[in-house]
Amino acid sequence: MREPAPATTSTAEAGLRPILEVKDIHVSFAGRVGLGAGLVGRKASVARAVDGVSLELQRGEILALAGESGCGKTTTARAVMGLERPQRGEILYESERIWKRLRPYRRKVQMVFQAPTGALNPRQTIYESVAEGLRIHRVHGDERSQVARALANAGMRPPERFFLNYPHELSGGQRQRVVIAGALALEPEMIVADEPVSNLDASVRGEILGLLMELRGRLGLTILVVTHDLGLAWTIADRVAVMYLGRIVEIGPAEEVLLRPRHPYTRALLDVVPEAGGLERPILQGEPPDPTRIPTGCRFHPRCPVVASGRARQLGIEDKCLGVDLDLLAVQQGHLAACHLTPIGEQP
Repeated sequence: MREPAPATTSTAEAGLRPILEVKDIHVSFAGRVGLGAGLVGRKASVARAVDGVSLELQRGEILALAGESGCGKTTTARAVMGLERPQRGEILYESERIWKRLRPYRRKVQMVFQAPTGALNPRQTIYESVAEGLRIHRVHGDERSQVARALANAGMRPPERFFLNYPHELSGGQRQRVVIAGALALEPEMIVADEPVSNLDASVRGEILGLLMELRGRLGLTILVVTHDLGLAWTIADRVAVMYLGRIVEIGPAEEVLLRPRHPYTRALLDVVPEAGGLERPILQGEPPDPTRIPTGCRFHPRCPVVASGRARQLGIEDKCLGVDLDLLAVQQGHLAACHLTPIGEQP
């Protein structure tokens, strides 16, 4: 049983037209079935990687999509890029379905992948790597100056110095800047960054995050950042969307979500941030459930501290936690959470 959604993740009430609209998308992956099992009629299990995600991005906004590994955030990002086609739902960019004109869309929206070593061809020079997108999209103009401008915008100065280098000759931070330069070469309007600093040293992470924020201010970029680190979200994001098991469970302004979380899962993620409260912090128990066997009711209830502690029973919501699949509810304007504590005004 699933209650109807009394609120959405829309930010249109502010009177602004969102640049990106993700509307109730579903992405599933079927497992393999052996020959013998297939002959006796056994069906493949289906993993619901993204199970009804809706969100919007305003032009010039930075939205952090956060959650544990396996929660569906990277699959959501790949769907936004057109690399995974949802079985249900739609994605609109400037009010147009992205699948209608995918090639022009990919020039406007570029992706920065998680591992720069894997994203760069080790047999190509830095010049060739950055110029590749220009050639694929047949961008007219002086290629050399376009590559130089992209590298300079990514903080690789003087850019000509790096033209003939190979990826293995650069540091990890420099390689990530080259990946960003490859995205910037096409002068996109939006960047999807999948864990852009997870493979970097702590000393370099701040530089890359600062670069992304600078690019947003200087070039007017819209950025969707995929991360498992709520500390990173606090540093860079205007809004934060928290995902669990294929669905957004909380979304709102970064300060509201991170200082006053209204979903127990968001609270649990914050408890593992080193600055969150010293050494005496509760730790979220267990692993995320198998996406082929999503629990009934609130999908977080098998790990929820509110249920495990008996507090949900005391508040009279335990049956709902176990049996009612709740949609996002408005905590206040722009801040939504999918938790049965929300209607009764309780905090996790």
